[in-house]
Amino acid sequence: MQKNGEWTNWYRIVIVAAESLVLFLSYLLSFFIRYGRYVPSRNFEAFQGAIGWIIIIFIIFNILFGVYILYNKSKGDLFFITLIIQALLSVVTMVLSFAGRWLAFPRSVVLINFLVSVVMLYIFRVLIFNVYRKYASTKRVMIVGKESEVFPAIFNFKSSKTTRHIVTHVVLSDYFNNVCDRLEEFDIVYLASQINEDEKLKIYDLLMRANKKLFLNSKFENLVMVNPNIMNFEDESIIETSDFKIPADQAVIKRGLDIFMAVILLVVASPIMLITAILIKLTSPGPVFYRQVRITKGGEEFDILKFRSMTVTAEAQSGPVIATKNDSRVTTVGKYIRSLRIDELPQLINVLRGEMSMIGPRPERPFFVNQFQEQNPHYYLRHNVQAGITGYAQVYGKYASDFNSKLNFDLIYIKQYSIILDFKILLQTIKILFDKVSSSGIDENMKPTVTPEEIKAMNIDLIQ
Repeated sequence: MQKNGEWTNWYRIVIVAAESLVLFLSYLLSFFIRYGRYVPSRNFEAFQGAIGWIIIIFIIFNILFGVYILYNKSKGDLFFITLIIQALLSVVTMVLSFAGRWLAFPRSVVLINFLVSVVMLYIFRVLIFNVYRKYASTKRVMIVGKESEVFPAIFNFKSSKTTRHIVTHVVLSDYFNNVCDRLEEFDIVYLASQINEDEKLKIYDLLMRANKKLFLNSKFENLVMVNPNIMNFEDESIIETSDFKIPADQAVIKRGLDIFMAVILLVVASPIMLITAILIKLTSPGPVFYRQVRITKGGEEFDILKFRSMTVTAEAQSGPVIATKNDSRVTTVGKYIRSLRIDELPQLINVLRGEMSMIGPRPERPFFVNQFQEQNPHYYLRHNVQAGITGYAQVYGKYASDFNSKLNFDLIYIKQYSIILDFKILLQTIKILFDKVSSSGIDENMKPTVTPEEIKAMNIDLIQ
């Protein structure tokens, strides 16, 4: 795939062009299915004027959904992403056809094309995926650090969908010398824990000279240096670290978009919300809505709204506890509305009130916030932004992640915030509605680490 087996931007550009052609051909086939060999000229002329805009919207959706990033995907992911993107594209096309007659080719063709394009694009993407898996080079990873950090890191690499990064070595002591002695046996060093600064610099220098890569963990010490600003004072250059805050101008835009999206989604989701309310009332005694005190921006408390998915007496005896995978407190209807995230829809009202945002760190209860702040002194930083209905941690992490992992995701979101990132998270949230793992709660029997015996069974060189 180019030298060193890299999947370069040139390949992605070729794939973008090829997929655009596949989409175009799918529309031609849809016209043929609808009209046969003789397509009314008025309808086809409307299509010719609109196809350029359709392809642009198609490419934007693909980028936001990460279609062209393949290392962390499965064929199942590709199918769901293709299905969601083509559904959204069909809806946008029909909405625009109402707004402007310049896009008004038959909606029957749009509906036919939804099915045709899903099949054609999925077949094409599977072919590309197979080529990528065959020719993209596998990177050998050496994980370096303390046992308490290294073993969970191995678990994450092994449980990941990616096959591009393979753990081959684990170093638990004498880091620099062990890295130096095995320089030709790996491609990447991942520092899973904080090590002596001098030793880290020596390793970094060694890797640069050998044209190897260095991966760092997302702990606070490393996140501080994300998005720095370089300042010059005569002969002195200074690195200014960026704040864990959203810039004021972007915060205003974010609030405007929150209100707009909340209103639209409330209108669209109102039939679903009405049906859900009726089902809850018919199948379980108690109120339809569940109110609970949560923490948002600035540490302020507010009452979060949810459709009730548990029994009324859920915490009468147990007190505050985090939901588990097979939680007996969840009602029959609750299981379904939780798996589809329908229970979160009333939080659109919290967004309109200004208590929450569409995108942001998920709000926690004061009981848990106090616990987490005692365990991690940087936990307060997530309260520099408004709590969200969905967030970076929900899209890129797992529901079962511990609070430290979720905190790292939240801080990454704040550090690299942009309006585009919000749109990406919003669209990716649609995808994870189909992911049972993300909605299942914590698995009490899950063991997110490995043992030395398991490491050896994986043919990993364990250097202690």
